[in-house]
Amino acid sequence: MSEKSQSQSSPQSPVKKPTILSGMQPTGSLHIGNLEGALRNWVRLQEDYWMFCCIVDLHALTADWQNPKVLKDRVFEMAVDFLGAGLDPDKCAIFIQSEVPQHSELHLLFSMLITVPTLTRLPTYKEKKDKLDSYGFLGYPVLQAADICLYNADKVPVGKDQEKHIWLAADLAERFNNTYRKVFRVPEALLTSIPLILGSDNRKMSKSYGNHIPLEATEKQTEKIVKSYYTDPKKIRQGDSGHPDKCPVFLLHKVYSPDPESEIAPVCKSGELGCVDCKMMLSANLNNALQPNRDRRAELLKHPADVWDVLATGRDRARSRAENVMEKVRAAMKINYRGKKK
Repeated sequence: MSEKSQSQSSPQSPVKKPTILSGMQPTGSLHIGNLEGALRNWVRLQEDYWMFCCIVDLHALTADWQNPKVLKDRVFEMAVDFLGAGLDPDKCAIFIQSEVPQHSELHLLFSMLITVPTLTRLPTYKEKKDKLDSYGFLGYPVLQAADICLYNADKVPVGKDQEKHIWLAADLAERFNNTYRKVFRVPEALLTSIPLILGSDNRKMSKSYGNHIPLEATEKQTEKIVKSYYTDPKKIRQGDSGHPDKCPVFLLHKVYSPDPESEIAPVCKSGELGCVDCKMMLSANLNNALQPNRDRRAELLKHPADVWDVLATGRDRARSRAENVMEKVRAAMKINYRGKKK
């Protein structure tokens, strides 16, 4: 990292910018839904905010607690995908959650400020309580709130459907400030428009459904997946009228093709364009859009030590910011027993 870029872009720089915290669970290689739903937006935001991009391995333990050894490879894959998408370690801190112990410390302190009934009423708990019943899962939103508040984040970029995730962080920040003294900024959701990305079976794209297009996929693999896509069931053969707005292939055209409303939709509706040709056009445009990511990923995979170095640098930046906040937390609570009297 050059001295110039470090002074201008590091989260430790004195230049005043608002702070953003973003996190993602390490579940292995990401897919184009993650790319379009989060990463492209993060890349844009790193120009105007101090970005802390956290690979939240502690959260992943709620499901992987019996087999945590899988996390190392998944963390590495996620870091490669972050960097491959264009996140710049000179402009944002990319780090592993568990390597910043202050996350766990603030999580514990925040857990004193919330009741169990409040946690059991949260939608995330209700959705999965029959499958996951550990305290770690119950307290997941509290750890998430600690993640955000630990960096005194001003904003958290989320889609509209995730806005409630930020509510608890704001509530706990206010509870702490009112109980002790003001330490935390009250974070706000930075709502972003997320394009609809459906998988090959017309459901939300997800690795758990096996309907996704991985960022690590080759051109041929991507083409094969696109060919398997569900299309309009009423369009059996070329010549039949199509309904592009009900077709997941057309939704991807709206993301990856230059002018789908003029070039794709009319000939689909008229029956002139068959589904096979439509998918081949999408494959070409999708592969062209993903090529810069693939090039960066290929280079990163040649030098895995450099990826771990990025995570180490991000860890150090995150620890510095987190400890600065935690010193204020301990002082406000009068538990800095060897610190200065306040």
